Amino acid sequence: MEYMIDTERLTKCFGTFKAVDAISFSVAKGEIFGFLGANGAGKTTAIRMLCGLSRPTSGAATVAGFDVARRPEDVKRSIGYMSQRFALFEDLKVWENIRLFAGIYGVPEKEIRDRTDALLTRLGFMDERDTLVRSLPLGWKQKLAFSVSIVHEPKIVFLDEPTGGVDPAARRRFWELIYEAAERGITVFVTTHYMDEAEYCDRVSIMVDGRIEALDAPRRLKSQFEAASMDEVFHRIAKKARRM
Repeated sequence: MEYMIDTERLTKCFGTFKAVDAISFSVAKGEIFGFLGANGAGKTTAIRMLCGLSRPTSGAATVAGFDVARRPEDVKRSIGYMSQRFALFEDLKVWENIRLFAGIYGVPEKEIRDRTDALLTRLGFMDERDTLVRSLPLGWKQKLAFSVSIVHEPKIVFLDEPTGGVDPAARRRFWELIYEAAERGITVFVTTHYMDEAEYCDRVSIMVDGRIEALDAPRRLKSQFEAASMDEVFHRIAKKARRM
């Protein structure tokens, strides 16, 4: 099996505080992997290391085949990233955002126009190509932000609380885009506070106090904890947390 993310006892300390404490896991190509945990569990710190933004204190991790400590710039070129705030430029038009991010992600100049038109068509945004992003409904901004994060067809996309603040219908439509990306072979690494979304993942991990306390497919976790839902599983595990 080809792994896009592979960690071995990955650790990050700030002084004597272990924000991430010797976590080990692997994520396969095309897998939708849910990375769950309460506030303060260490998720954001772990993601920063995996994105090449923070150097591990100890342990090891490779992302898209690159060591995150030794080759962070290669890691950054191989991934896409979307945060809860979407990171779009609201004063730019829809097509201008696509073109800008395509350039930032290193898409060759001669390919940008074709990719822009293809993306607008796929999203059904042709009529809105000249609309300022600030004028778009929140759900449309979300779709656009995700799409520009993978405009360069990365091997992996990191989605950090991407559906916060949008309605359930928009969240379902967003997950259709995630499935389409996974079908194209893009590995999806997603954090979420919505436990119904955890059900959509191939596997999920749950962090508590910097450690991974559970990792498996949602149906297996529900069976293991004799729970009716992932929400119930999460609360049984997260209640062990000492730091919030």
